[in-house]
Amino acid sequence: MPAKRIIPCLDVKNGRVVKGVQFKDLRDLGNPADLARRYDAEGADELVFLDISASIENRGTREAWVCEVARELSIPFTVGGGVSSVADARSLLRSGADKVAVNTAAALRPALVSELADAFGRQCVVAAVDVKRDPALGWRVYLKGGTQPTERPALDWLWELNELGAGEILLTSMDRDGTGEGFDLPLLEKAAELPIPLIASGGAGREIHFLEALEHGADAVLAATLFHEGILPIPRLKAYLAQNDLSVRI
Repeated sequence: MPAKRIIPCLDVKNGRVVKGVQFKDLRDLGNPADLARRYDAEGADELVFLDISASIENRGTREAWVCEVARELSIPFTVGGGVSSVADARSLLRSGADKVAVNTAAALRPALVSELADAFGRQCVVAAVDVKRDPALGWRVYLKGGTQPTERPALDWLWELNELGAGEILLTSMDRDGTGEGFDLPLLEKAAELPIPLIASGGAGREIHFLEALEHGADAVLAATLFHEGILPIPRLKAYLAQNDLSVRI
């Protein structure tokens, strides 16, 4: 089986890395390029950069920020935030991204996913999906950085994204985001039925949470605060996963 991937995430606002709880109460956690340099040295498998204000402000990702981070990296680099066209994606790829993530624009115009896959190959297209559980209706998709609820069932949307040509899914549980209570395992089990790779996001607090997510079908695990604040260094996490018989790149 392919090695499981450990992916730090840079949520960027106004040129700074920020993090909150359930997408609220954001705290400044540093300079994106400085953190990128550290993660490259520590052995992260990939890095995700999300310009979290882009969709809300109806603009594309700041390319200068992407260039600055890309210069520090030798690992695969995914960038998202405000990507709404092939031209937007092409600009990010030229700025140093290896993959582009789409979220709000894809939900509003699903054909965008197919256009990106046709232009660059589906391996370059990451579909980011933010979901929250509705007690009556189940998991529902949220847009614009988690600020806009929809009636769209999350699992139906994941299958549609696969059919449209997404190369992998970055699935974030808004209920668990920043809580440190662990990933939403029932959600991951359902999403893992997809034939494309699944990145689990939202809720990591301890080593065992990463292990649980990977054992419940995730191909990769993404986290922010634990890594940014040095609470759980990536080499220590990889050693723990390897000790528990998971294949990781050491």
